[in-house]
Amino acid sequence: MIEFIAGKYNYWIYIILMMIGFYAIIAKGNLIKKIVGINIFQTAVFLFYISISKVKGGTAPIHWDKAVIYDNPLPHVLILTAIVVSVSVTAVALALIIRIHKEYGSIEEDRILRSRREKL
Repeated sequence: MIEFIAGKYNYWIYIILMMIGFYAIIAKGNLIKKIVGINIFQTAVFLFYISISKVKGGTAPIHWDKAVIYDNPLPHVLILTAIVVSVSVTAVALALIIRIHKEYGSIEEDRILRSRREKL
């Protein structure tokens, strides 16, 4: 049992990173901390997808004499695209937070909600 758990340590790291990110998204009221939590969660997903592309005994996907089994390059390409999208979404989210701060004078979720109720 210990060997099974120790042999899958990378999956435990992903789970821990995902839970840290999920906690930051759910429990924190600061919008910047929520964005950081989303980025941590996304990083855990990226690492997971990259790690499942590794094949035991596989080599780089380059045709040569001794290469019989190749690692799957598709997850790397997909994650490269996902990283670009993630950076773009983070930039838009930060721009929205700046706009929210100008409008409400705070980036704390409870203060923003209270301020919105007062305006209605």
